[in-house]
Amino acid sequence: QVRPVESGGGLVQAGGSLRLSCEASRIISSIVHMAWYRQFPGKQREFVASLSRGGVKKYADSVKGRFIISPDKDKNTLYLQMSSLKPEDTAVYYCNLGGTYVSGTYLPDSRSWGQGTQVTVSS
Repeated sequence: QVRPVESGGGLVQAGGSLRLSCEASRIISSIVHMAWYRQFPGKQREFVASLSRGGVKKYADSVKGRFIISPDKDKNTLYLQMSSLKPEDTAVYYCNLGGTYVSGTYLPDSRSWGQGTQVTVSS
């Protein structure tokens, strides 16, 4: 399995931007599907965005139009560009590599979670 390493989180004011990075331990072009999730305190991890090997991107309704998922295959890195951040985006963000799609829904690979990166948006 691929063990990703997330980075790029931090404290930002509402309306600001952050770019999260997810470094893969092997060539991401060989990974079929990839995704970002987030976890609020006391809640289960929730889907944020996914990218299929074919380049199809999907987003949670709550982040559509504000977040962009994109890969840099030369750097073996998956990014999440976050703009117009809101306090309700405050969470620990995780990437997941190598999951599958079932009926159009990304199912994460349980062996491929990183340690997460904290994003805090102040009002």
